[in-house]
Amino acid sequence: MHKTPNHDTHNESDAAEPSNMAHSSRRDFLKKSLFAASAAGAASSLILPSSAVYAAGSDAPEKPVVKIGFIPLTDCASVVMASKLGLDKKYGITIELSKEASWAGVRDKLISGELDAAHVLYGLIYAVNNGVGATATPMSILMGLNNNGQAITMANKLISAGVVNGAGLKKYIASGKSLTFAQTYPTGTHAMWLNYWLAANGVNPMKDVKNITVPPPQMVSNMQVGTTDGYCVGEPWGARAIELGVGFTTITTQEIWTNHPEKVLGCSRAFVEKNPNTARALIMAVLEASKYLDDYKNRAGVATLIAQKSYVNCPADTISGRFLGNYDNGAGRQWKDANNMKFYNDGKVNFPYLSDGMWFMTQHKRWGLMKTDVDYLGIAKQINQIDLYKQAASQVKVPVPSSPMRSSKLLDGKVWDGSNPAAYAASFAIKA
Repeated sequence: MHKTPNHDTHNESDAAEPSNMAHSSRRDFLKKSLFAASAAGAASSLILPSSAVYAAGSDAPEKPVVKIGFIPLTDCASVVMASKLGLDKKYGITIELSKEASWAGVRDKLISGELDAAHVLYGLIYAVNNGVGATATPMSILMGLNNNGQAITMANKLISAGVVNGAGLKKYIASGKSLTFAQTYPTGTHAMWLNYWLAANGVNPMKDVKNITVPPPQMVSNMQVGTTDGYCVGEPWGARAIELGVGFTTITTQEIWTNHPEKVLGCSRAFVEKNPNTARALIMAVLEASKYLDDYKNRAGVATLIAQKSYVNCPADTISGRFLGNYDNGAGRQWKDANNMKFYNDGKVNFPYLSDGMWFMTQHKRWGLMKTDVDYLGIAKQINQIDLYKQAASQVKVPVPSSPMRSSKLLDGKVWDGSNPAAYAASFAIKA
């Protein structure tokens, strides 16, 4: 794909800490944050079967330094804050954060072992495991990182053409107009939300539009120069398009599937097998950070921190709006969204539901990325590290759901519960 200049950056000094006073303020913020996080953990309660309880402190981490990759998106916040709040040290590890340029780069570094784990797209982990778009490599998901908080953006020029929603888009395309939509990785979450929404509105994402891949931070600049007419990506790049007068939000992903799975803490199976204690410690640290992030009084400070060039490289105000649930679609609608980005939600965000992983495989099959049906449940049991997660959750007092399956209704009215994945994958009128 032709790369365009990234005009969607701000001066490094916008997010830097230029004085001793700023450094002191940041230290105070982090000290208070750590105290709050610890207090939140102590206040939680949990009842688990004895068979799921892990004996705290019986196993030291095998790997003291853990290199974690992330992409500059708001939902990298929990892995960043696990490090910045010192929660990694609390469990005997040091998180070394590594900012990555693209999901393909994250994929390659997880496979090679250059990264130990990463903030990564749910569907990417399943695709690599199944040999879709990469050499088949056994992979693992340690926990979920967030639900909700992504959006589909369309260019402002489409408003004057009457294209403000899916119905308008279908009519526009039926009139013979061609459009280019972008997602961030062909098997990832953004591609699946985009495809699902287009198909629900009678548009075949494989035939009726041009469908390209663009790294998240480059989405806005691509729309600015006219390379794309629409895209699906995580925040803050939906809000940023509105701020710059480039695009508007036509739908949020929580409107497609409320409390949908999104980013995960993913790694290779080899990493878990060689370093189970390290993986457990990592889950514990990120779980505590997740609790901290779902206390909304902490979010403005976190937005300021992750806005820095080292992380998201975007004005803090751009991040904080939707981070706090304050939405403006850029086309005349403002609302307070109770289903904005969630990092904890009493542990419901973090539990690696088998049905969530299976759903991504059904969509890979639907769109021809997988050519045949697979053992959906068996593969999910191999990838999603539920036993390890339960051990970690028991130590940081995070509730665990009674079932590894959950039921959800998506925007087209279809219910997904994991009970018959092959039939579900085949049930859609629009598919590959």
